[in-house]
Amino acid sequence: MKRNNFIAVLAAAFVTMMFAIYAAFIFAPEEQTMGIVQRIFYFHIALAWVPYLAFLIVCIASILYLTKRETKWDQLAAGSAEIGVVFDTLVLITGPFWARVAWGYYWTWEPRLTTSLIVWLLYIAYILLRRSVGEHDKRARFAAVFGIVAFVSVPINFMAIRWWRTIHPLILKSTGMELSANMRVAMFASIIAFTVLYILFLQLRVAVENSNEELEKLKDEIGS
Repeated sequence: MKRNNFIAVLAAAFVTMMFAIYAAFIFAPEEQTMGIVQRIFYFHIALAWVPYLAFLIVCIASILYLTKRETKWDQLAAGSAEIGVVFDTLVLITGPFWARVAWGYYWTWEPRLTTSLIVWLLYIAYILLRRSVGEHDKRARFAAVFGIVAFVSVPINFMAIRWWRTIHPLILKSTGMELSANMRVAMFASIIAFTVLYILFLQLRVAVENSNEELEKLKDEIGS
């Protein structure tokens, strides 16, 4: 990992996150019905976007690994999956707080929440699969196939509130967004901030994978 690139992404993450916090808590007006709790919305939406991106990267990197057999793609898929699961876990934690105020209860088995849990479980299984197979090439192949198949759940999760009857709010409509201009700024600021944070974490995670691979090679050389 190049030091200058890392510093640039780190600085971008700090600046965008500070602006996102300002936009969510100060710039955006307080919602009249839910009050201050509604401000969770800006971070919840941003947190929900990152797993979509992360799991798309897993799928693309898995395809590239199967076609090119280059370790870097397997490392990218592994790192992106782990980060995506962390963000998805935060989605499942923040969502119920907002739901409790909006719906009166923390959880209900409606389509979006149910499919969100399924996506989370699938990528937990992906991580467990990687840790259960010892041989590197075999692990990478199995994980790549699983990563491609598991991604089918992501568009289903996104479309759930469009395909089935649900109480989950629809943010993006054909008529536009039912948000004030300041609220839209806060939402997109959070999305950008968490996307940059994802990129930062992914750089660090891939760097760790590279270090682990070099360590394994060194152990093999010493052992031989």
